[in-house]
Amino acid sequence: MHTWLVARRDLGATTHGFGGYLIVAAVLFVTGLLFQTRGLGAGAQYSHEVLETFFENAGGLVMISGILFTMRSLAEERQLGTDVLLETSPATEVQIVLGKWVAAMLVMAGMLALTLYMPALIFVNGKVSLAHIATGYVGLLLLASAVTSIGIASSSLFSTQLPAGILAGVIVVTMLLGWLLADVSDPPFSDVLAYSALWDQHFTAFMEGRLHLRSVVYYLSVTFLFLLGATKVLEGRRWQ
Repeated sequence: MHTWLVARRDLGATTHGFGGYLIVAAVLFVTGLLFQTRGLGAGAQYSHEVLETFFENAGGLVMISGILFTMRSLAEERQLGTDVLLETSPATEVQIVLGKWVAAMLVMAGMLALTLYMPALIFVNGKVSLAHIATGYVGLLLLASAVTSIGIASSSLFSTQLPAGILAGVIVVTMLLGWLLADVSDPPFSDVLAYSALWDQHFTAFMEGRLHLRSVVYYLSVTFLFLLGATKVLEGRRWQ
């Protein structure tokens, strides 16, 4: 119950201002532009290649928007002084963090739902599997889950949005480049680095319509670890 109250409060803050709408509009505009130029307008391609290009573009924009939506989640509370209300409320630290994450995921899911018309356009001149589309969107949601948890954890460490956003960006980019570090490392470290990469071994499978349990476990594990970290930060702050 308290989790949903925190989530509803965050959703209200997002929808009552222009910032959230501007981010969604910008993401939809850029996604549509990339879909037209790199997908539909890129010459003769198989339909599944156009769909994979769409998911590749959408995945990159999901990571950017995930950071933008969450860098304010806890940092802004401290900046405005409203963190006192949260800390003295009946909600536990776990419920506060989960509420913030649920709100961010609802916004991300709504934004992704607005992109469904793009894969549907492929059916005008081609044909793709509905299972491929569904698998790709599952991958986008799992990627969004991981990135929003990173954003919330980063936001818990600062009292302003900018450094929180910068830290979240650094963490995401570092995890994206894990596969490059794996190429210059020796086993077993190369295997660990390759598996920890946010994109290469995991998201590409969803792009191609393949659902791997190990990738689902990976994204959920990243989500859990960073939300746990944010919870521990709030717990430590409450007892200061």
